[in-house]
Amino acid sequence: MRGAATRFENFYGQTNFDEVEILAISDVAARTNALTSGDVNYIDRVDLKTVAQLKRNPRIKISEVAGFARYVAPMDVRIKPFDNNDVRLAIKYALDRQQVVNKVLLGHGSPGHDNPIALGVPFAVVPKSKHAFDPEKAKFHLKKAGMSDLKIDLSASDAAFAGAVDAAQLMADSATQSGISINVVREPADAYWDNVWMKKPWCLSYWNGRPTPDLMFTTAYQTRAAWNDSFWSNAKFDKLLVEARSELDPAKRATIYEELQNIVADDGGVVVLMFYNFVNAHDNKVQHGTVASNFDVDGLKATRRWWFA
Repeated sequence: MRGAATRFENFYGQTNFDEVEILAISDVAARTNALTSGDVNYIDRVDLKTVAQLKRNPRIKISEVAGFARYVAPMDVRIKPFDNNDVRLAIKYALDRQQVVNKVLLGHGSPGHDNPIALGVPFAVVPKSKHAFDPEKAKFHLKKAGMSDLKIDLSASDAAFAGAVDAAQLMADSATQSGISINVVREPADAYWDNVWMKKPWCLSYWNGRPTPDLMFTTAYQTRAAWNDSFWSNAKFDKLLVEARSELDPAKRATIYEELQNIVADDGGVVVLMFYNFVNAHDNKVQHGTVASNFDVDGLKATRRWWFA
């Protein structure tokens, strides 16, 4: 896949380039080779295993920013056992997220605590419960759900994100300490988004960031939102979300958004596994200023805001 554009006379807009060519190179090794050989000036989604090697190349610069994007594991709350919030909480406490960050992201990210609003987004907070790895709390919630152990399937494919299958296995490994047996079902990459996401009871997925809590919540957490991939519904959440939109007092609005984030973390059906950094690379011809956090490729504005030295 290829796209090309040439700046023309009386061009309306901002750009520092006379010509831009965008190539889709899905294979990460081929993408890296294209940069190191000089065939392209910039690549996104660098293979994290090669970051140190690329840094040693005097022609290459790494661009890394802690972003709003995250890797998640939505549970279909309409289906047993995920319809029981104590089961959902047991799963949330049973996962060693820091281990996943260390081994899958190689440290280029941070653990999620089941709040989809990243720090840096206006009104973002750390949830009060902060679901860190705690097998005893996981067992407590399993017992509240009337269970001594739990066996569940987790659908995974690297189509969801690079390293998703490895992440799923790490989730399964840590969950055993809480009496939870996670069977990792390796799904085909082709048609993953058609046949698995929002189809299978529990799967891995990802979300890009949104600049405001309202936009994220309205898109994927409000009752009957088209992309509410856990099919979660909470009447109090829906009511507060509408109230927050019309609240003009910043302090009162912040209080509402804090409560919304805590409701999602404690009752929601999505495991927010980890936030990942945007790690990209470019040759030393390319220059840029501060890089945006909301989306990859400088908030999808690199072709407008970057320039050649």
